[in-house]
Amino acid sequence: MGIRSRYEQLGLEAVPGHLKTTKASDYIRIQAAVAVNAGNFLVPALAVLEGGLSFYAAVLCTMAGAAFAFFFVSLLALPGAKYGLPAQYVIRTMIGTKGSKYLASPVRSITSLYWFGVQTVGGTYILKELLERGFGLEVPFVLLSLPLALIMAYLAVVGFEAIKKVSRFALPVMAAAAVIMLGLFFTGTYDGLSASEAVADSGNWSLPVMVLFASLAFVQYVSGAGTSSDMARYAKSSRQAVTGIYAGNVLGFFITAVLGAFTAAVAGEWNPFVASTRLTESPLLIGAVAAAAFSSMIIINLNNAYTGGFSLLNTFPALGRIRSAVMFGAAGVVVSCFPVIVNDADRFISMLGTVVIPLTAVFIADFLFVKRGRLTPEQLSDRVHTSFNRTGGWAALSGVFVYLAVPDIFSPSFVSFFFTMAVYVIINRMNTDRKKVKVCA
Repeated sequence: MGIRSRYEQLGLEAVPGHLKTTKASDYIRIQAAVAVNAGNFLVPALAVLEGGLSFYAAVLCTMAGAAFAFFFVSLLALPGAKYGLPAQYVIRTMIGTKGSKYLASPVRSITSLYWFGVQTVGGTYILKELLERGFGLEVPFVLLSLPLALIMAYLAVVGFEAIKKVSRFALPVMAAAAVIMLGLFFTGTYDGLSASEAVADSGNWSLPVMVLFASLAFVQYVSGAGTSSDMARYAKSSRQAVTGIYAGNVLGFFITAVLGAFTAAVAGEWNPFVASTRLTESPLLIGAVAAAAFSSMIIINLNNAYTGGFSLLNTFPALGRIRSAVMFGAAGVVVSCFPVIVNDADRFISMLGTVVIPLTAVFIADFLFVKRGRLTPEQLSDRVHTSFNRTGGWAALSGVFVYLAVPDIFSPSFVSFFFTMAVYVIINRMNTDRKKVKVCA
């Protein structure tokens, strides 16, 4: 088998029809596997731990917010499914070639690279603890993080087929581990209460708090709209991509929300991988949970590296897909060897969000409400892309200011997202009406 057949070659060009064979069932499996990871347990768990919500209220509100976000994410997969193009190339039609190459793509590359590092570092700490407790193995941090990062970087170079194959292994492993973790929780006692009694005794149904955590779940996932076309370009049809991506995301987040909120309600912790294994001394059960933690880290970071490579390629098209994936992977490996990157994760992620959220709002508003979900061949031609969509730039900038001005208690990212969308749509309609008046005159 030659190199060309082993590694995905297609970069910014459209995927030919004979390669578009991915079904909705494939996307359900991929997206569900991607959604179940340690980082995604946090918001449902915090809804219980800091928001004071009951288990059921936490699951309900975060599910509602995430499902709303996934609606936009799945619809923004349409350009990839219909035209076979990667997300960052499609975004040229939304904010212009220069806006996409020198603003959106660098921001996405940095975001994906940072998340690659955070997920690897966090996953390494989890695996390190599980190996020590389950098997008495004390492995130095770098000796775990380095090979893990190398594996994920290599798989991203292989491309979309690697994501499909890894998900076939990862999802069953994680589903089995979810059953094991819940089973372990139900065997424990918590301040004299059983797990079911602890859940029944947990929290409240405060509507303002539920709205807040629904908005936090929404903004955590809606930025995925900026990369969903990367995953959808090999889809058999637009319907297969949209339904599969939506259903897979919802299924995966439901598992995540239940595990995260349940762990918080019964054990007072946010990470079920770690909390559940403290309830057993069985190497077999700890090993099964460790395998799930390993699988979840591999699939989420494979997704980060794959989409991050396309963002880098959009900025530097001469690299080609293979070299851009190799360069992104190499940077990810280096970042993953420095656990210090997680120390200021909250501040750095918030800083990225001030730009990512308004930009995502512009992408969604432009494609769904201005272009009404359709792109013409002229719009997709690189020869006619506008240099920079100034309306989109001003709308995104206004969203940044709103993000910085709104107090944290009112979920500034959520407010910024819908404010930016509204500004962009209103300005575009005003410009359209102005042009009609000129034509009539």
